[in-house]
Amino acid sequence: MIKGSPEKKLFPGKINGLGGHIEKGEDPLSAARRELLEESGLKTTDLFLCGTIIVDTGGAQGVAIYLFRGEYQSGDMISSEEGSLEWVNSQSLDNLKIVEDLRTIIPRIKDQNASIPPFSAKYHYDSCDHLQIIFAN
Repeated sequence: MIKGSPEKKLFPGKINGLGGHIEKGEDPLSAARRELLEESGLKTTDLFLCGTIIVDTGGAQGVAIYLFRGEYQSGDMISSEEGSLEWVNSQSLDNLKIVEDLRTIIPRIKDQNASIPPFSAKYHYDSCDHLQIIFAN
């Protein structure tokens, strides 16, 4: 996982999954492989889609998130301008300063394998500014 640098616009100083934007001409899987290498120095060829999330931003456009999982294959772990890398034990999530959705999402990703269809979810904030996560059936 990555601990966001203090200068980051989103989630500074918080632990999050690695990720980024899909560049022109890329598909989500190619973008995931590129971002993994850029942000961590690690490579894998066995990434598989665990789930998709649509974030309702309150505007005309939302944000789509594609969640992938894979096994480490090669590369030396490096930090980037995005932040510092940390191996995180899923049992220690309650004791860490993490992005708020990870306590719900990580168990789903951890239990996912390539033979299970990806999950689908939608995020929005209620009138009290609490994150609501709705999973499709």
